[in-house]
Amino acid sequence: MNRINKKLSEGKKLLSIYFTAGYPNLNDTASIIEQLEESGVDMIEIGLPFSDPLADGPTIQDSSTAALHNGMTTKKLFEQLEGIRDKVSIPLIIMGYFNPMMQYGVETFCAKCQELGIDGLILPDLPVAEYDLYYRKIFEKYGLVNVFLITPQTSEERIRFIDEVSDGFIYMVSSASVTGSTTGFGNVQEDYFKRIESMNLKNPQIVGFGINNSETFTQATATAKGAIIGSAFIKMLTKEGKKGIDAFVKSIR
Repeated sequence: MNRINKKLSEGKKLLSIYFTAGYPNLNDTASIIEQLEESGVDMIEIGLPFSDPLADGPTIQDSSTAALHNGMTTKKLFEQLEGIRDKVSIPLIIMGYFNPMMQYGVETFCAKCQELGIDGLILPDLPVAEYDLYYRKIFEKYGLVNVFLITPQTSEERIRFIDEVSDGFIYMVSSASVTGSTTGFGNVQEDYFKRIESMNLKNPQIVGFGINNSETFTQATATAKGAIIGSAFIKMLTKEGKKGIDAFVKSIR
């Protein structure tokens, strides 16, 4: 069983943390992963920086720009992840954009992920229909869960199609905006959470965008399986560095 599916079967609300590989410093990637697991995080999303990150807000964009300037590349990330499974056991997901993956070679990329012990991918710009037609068999061949995003504007038909072709969780974007741009959840988002819950999808949902503290984590996980924190974690890294990781995680739940 994929580590993501195994984690999703646990009877608790899951906390996933996103960070940008190569930020704040180029060689921080592996040590941040290790510290996050030690601090009690359930899953980690490793951001592969890209020059045109359309789904990301200013905080993550700035961290991606800095990581690229530091020298982060797909090849460098894979080098940094060598042996990571000797040190951590929780699910690891690479979140990035499809263009760098195509440049590397889709099947070569997937094979390398399997070799390193990566459990899944999140590629916001890979259309679900294109994935289903051209890439699904490749992902499945290498045991990779592909995670799709839905928003409050996503049609029920599309949500059900995503649910049909997914085998892991659905990334439930809390709003139609970019990451890091909300400060809490109001009635509109809570109604959206309840609407998705009522659809009884086969894949559990994990909420992202706008989760930044214990209160928003609790709100997001009232109807969902878990929540993802990205921008707030990167802001902490920018201010405090790796020494602030444990306190940050423990402040969420």
